[in-house]
Amino acid sequence: QVQLVESGGGLVQAGGSLRLSCAASGSRFSLAIMGWYRQSQGKQRELVAIIASTGSTNYADSVKGRFTISRDNAKNTVYLQMNSLKLEDTAVYYCNGDFGWYGQYWGQGTQVTVSP
Repeated sequence: QVQLVESGGGLVQAGGSLRLSCAASGSRFSLAIMGWYRQSQGKQRELVAIIASTGSTNYADSVKGRFTISRDNAKNTVYLQMNSLKLEDTAVYYCNGDFGWYGQYWGQGTQVTVSP
């Protein structure tokens, strides 16, 4: 069983920055594909960014050039640096870990609210 614990959400003004962190338990983090998803009210959960075990990344078009996903395998942690935040970035952000045969896991979510 893997536990994912997010932190770093909060209230920020438009144009500001936040950094989300997701700490994973267990010993297989370095092999996992890690991702950040978000869900805003009344909408489906959507992929924001993903990072493979190789460090290769992919982003939703809506956040390209503003958000950066990274990982620190020594700390079992994945990060999402969010810059130039917009009102439409307001959502609950979820960390996801795909551990292959060992399963897929979600964090509890962290609220990000962008104010005018």
